[in-house]
Amino acid sequence: MIHTYRYKNITWVDIEKPEPEDIRLIISTYGIEPAIAEELLFATPDQMIEKYSSYLYLVLHFPAWKHTHSGKIQEIDFIIGKDFIVTARYDSIDALHKFAKKFEVFEVLNKRQTEAVHAGSLFYWMMREIYQSLHDELSVARDMLGDIEEKMFAGKEREMVRELSKLSRELITFRQAMDLQDDILSAYHGAAVNFFGKGYEYEMGLIQKEYSQVTRLAQGYTESLDELRDTNDSLLSNKQNEIIKVLTVILFITAVMQIFLGLFAIDNIARSVIGTPNDFWVILGGLVVIGVSMLIYFSKKDWL
Repeated sequence: MIHTYRYKNITWVDIEKPEPEDIRLIISTYGIEPAIAEELLFATPDQMIEKYSSYLYLVLHFPAWKHTHSGKIQEIDFIIGKDFIVTARYDSIDALHKFAKKFEVFEVLNKRQTEAVHAGSLFYWMMREIYQSLHDELSVARDMLGDIEEKMFAGKEREMVRELSKLSRELITFRQAMDLQDDILSAYHGAAVNFFGKGYEYEMGLIQKEYSQVTRLAQGYTESLDELRDTNDSLLSNKQNEIIKVLTVILFITAVMQIFLGLFAIDNIARSVIGTPNDFWVILGGLVVIGVSMLIYFSKKDWL
């Protein structure tokens, strides 16, 4: 499915789930190399950039977290010419959908009285929207960290082990996708400045600034998660130690009681209690006194 948007001399062609006829149209309209056009039909496993005389070709992967998608990573292919930009994607991407609505009313390009003088400027605004969307998606991590911390100190340390592992996996996937963009953006920086001119340095710096903000935020949440994991492990370890301590004391008291009962099992004439009318209650009372006395003693020693 192809959506075409125009502003002044700039054209944006957005292809969702490309079909062969969509690719043929791109080849004939913008003179795209057939080898590159064919790559648009299928997702590419690696992020990349290739430079051509009349356009730049980028493949970027973005983490998908907050919403339900077909996978954890979403790909966008960019073909950026002087006065056109082609995006190819294989899933619904909220940021591009939102950007398209803004583009239709020229909200993006008229902001701060600036105009897109070439497709590189449009690429900047597009990437800005995507990175802001990723910033919002990271709010999921913030909310999960707050929920985990609250439950952790409410005595649910064992349940939080799984939640911490789940969040850690999500952040690892997020950061892996973002970290790989660093080299691609650096390569694009040099190629784009040569392609669009020195004036593009400013917008390229803004793109990398938006990228850095997202990666720093993900790094910060990862560090917070590591601290919470350490705290949860300490709380869980302390709870297990307390359980072991209580069980040890109980076993000790039980052993003393067994020794006490064993004395009455010895066959000798000194068992004055055995055989009396209240011998059961006397023995039971003795066990209770021993147990209670030891519990009081251990409690005062702060062993329980």
